[in-house]
Amino acid sequence: MADDKLTKIISLCKRRGFIFGGSQIYGGLSSIWDYGPLGVNLKKKIKDIWWKEYVENRNDIVGLDSSIIMSEGVFLASGHLKGFSDLLVDCASCGKRFRLDMIEKVSDNVYKCPECKKEIDTEKNPPRKFNLMFKTNMSASEDNPYYGYLRPETAQGIFVNFSNVLNTTRKKLPLGIAQIGKAFRNEVTTGSFIFRMKEFEQMEIEYFVRPEKGDEFYKYWVKERYDFYLNSIGLSRESLRLREHSQEELAHYAKACTDIEFNFPFGWSELEGIANRGDYDLTKHAHESGKDLSYFDQKTKEKIVPYVIEPSAGVDRTFFAVISDAFCQEEVKGRERTVLKLKPHLAPHQVAIFPLLKKNHDIVKLAKNIFYDIKSKLPASYDDTASIGKLYRRQDEVGTPFCVTVDVDSLGDKKVTVRNRDSMAQDRISIDKVFDFISDQLDKQ
Repeated sequence: MADDKLTKIISLCKRRGFIFGGSQIYGGLSSIWDYGPLGVNLKKKIKDIWWKEYVENRNDIVGLDSSIIMSEGVFLASGHLKGFSDLLVDCASCGKRFRLDMIEKVSDNVYKCPECKKEIDTEKNPPRKFNLMFKTNMSASEDNPYYGYLRPETAQGIFVNFSNVLNTTRKKLPLGIAQIGKAFRNEVTTGSFIFRMKEFEQMEIEYFVRPEKGDEFYKYWVKERYDFYLNSIGLSRESLRLREHSQEELAHYAKACTDIEFNFPFGWSELEGIANRGDYDLTKHAHESGKDLSYFDQKTKEKIVPYVIEPSAGVDRTFFAVISDAFCQEEVKGRERTVLKLKPHLAPHQVAIFPLLKKNHDIVKLAKNIFYDIKSKLPASYDDTASIGKLYRRQDEVGTPFCVTVDVDSLGDKKVTVRNRDSMAQDRISIDKVFDFISDQLDKQ
């Protein structure tokens, strides 16, 4: 049943212009996806909500946009070049390669190939470490290469700019530095749509605090980020849960870590991680670069290395969670209706306008006038390429909360029909009151 829902979500995303396969006309690329017209709209809304809430509306967090390509020294200091790897195993039967921790274990040393279902004996075919970093030659000469790396997380760009931000903003602790940007990991996946990709986008905050405040702010950010998904994004409470990492599974840099998990179509998995990274990052970069990355507290007259609390969210995973939570199939008058019950503030279009008769010049002209008026105030779309039933179904599938239909009677009574996506109720509203009516309905949802 879960696989069936995932298949339907992927089909809808491709069919309606949310997400396309990367390099599709050339056969596609594994774990690479492109966002279409509606997808890029929804994705931007998610990022805008996050940015507004944590950068624009707060005085203790500032923004940054650091480079995607970084020097080798950055990742030597961070430990990525030495320890950022997965255990991979090859299937002798089909030749495919998989992450060992992502495939089913049958018995001691024996795993089940997700592709051909044959057994993989790790005693005969031992797993090997595979570094996830993307390496690139930054030199103009192939004979004398100089290598850089595509960042596997946005965090390192924040750490190496800590002093720059501190000196230019003159902020005091606690201080957060926020960044939204692309990251790259050469992952081997078994297929989970946009959950795990080679190129993905993160929304990260590195929140610098006095060491004795580390545990206090760690707990604060766990609650803050959980509440964000409930209240600002609008995910359902039953689809979210918190899971604290055991000491055995903590990353080498972490003193504590909690995952916010979402019940994706394939089951519960990480939506975001909140980690107490201690002073690991600033200490390592200071040591390797020879630069002072400490903080001087004017009040206590002491120099300290701050602890870092890191709420690290995936834009793509949040997008996936929003679509999964909103996806609904229900029976209406004996027919199945597919609808994305997106929260109105996330819907790519909040209203769609249709002329009932596209060959009637007066109806089309009136419908377009209404469209251009509303479009200047709300995200709106116009469509006259199908029958009214098909137009409604299209907008249901892309999550548009309201549809406005202009018909023959509209020319005389100056009224239009406004249809509600979720209830399918229809109201006859005066044209000059349409915007106010829809705005009022949006405020209630």
